Amino acid sequence: MPHTVLLAEDDRAIRNALERALTLEGYRVTAVADGVEALAQAHRSRPDVLVLDVMMPGIDGLQVCRVLRAEGDRTPVLILTALVETADRIAGLDAGADDYVLKPFDVEEVFARLRALLRRAAPAPTESEPAAAQEAGAPAPSGRLLEAAGLRMDPQARRAWRGDRELELTRTEFELLELLIRNAGVVLEHSTIYDRIWGYDFGPGSKNLAVYVGYLRRKLDEPGAPQLIHTVRGVGYVLREG
Repeated sequence: MPHTVLLAEDDRAIRNALERALTLEGYRVTAVADGVEALAQAHRSRPDVLVLDVMMPGIDGLQVCRVLRAEGDRTPVLILTALVETADRIAGLDAGADDYVLKPFDVEEVFARLRALLRRAAPAPTESEPAAAQEAGAPAPSGRLLEAAGLRMDPQARRAWRGDRELELTRTEFELLELLIRNAGVVLEHSTIYDRIWGYDFGPGSKNLAVYVGYLRRKLDEPGAPQLIHTVRGVGYVLREG
């Protein structure tokens, strides 16, 4: 059964081109031109993933995402945006988006990000299924808490805490923090993180990882407490206290 995509983009040329590309890639696509119709279609058809342009008439893509999240809809959302400032990308994450692609984009990058979102949204294996070899980023057994650097995480319930404070994390932030906790004290290269979280290395020019790390730090850091995620310049990131 092909995955279903709801595409909302007000630029007709981009909408038509992306709809054709996604269809040829094997997705079943519903394409709309504004946020109002995107919200109606999301309620009506329950797609597997949404691709939302930010700047649309009526209701913009971020507001569509906010409404769905407020309703408890956790369908993965990929944002398309021409806004390049970090604050604009953070606004998308605040709205509940799972990932974003900057315009102009390569359709192969869109495909890669969609594959990663759909993998993370897939149901977890049942206990009757064979256990896969554990590796960095792999799901923990049922009921097992991960702990490192004053952090606790329940991968099955998708909950995390620093001390007694529960962290409100998006899907991608949770996956990134889980990877760091599982490899606490180990410097993870940029390419390794991209491969484990997004399933694709977007290269040295991409700022995607830095944005997510920055936003995760804001949620983790506490006044007077040591920073937990450290940058190893030119290499990657490591989770450790102090």
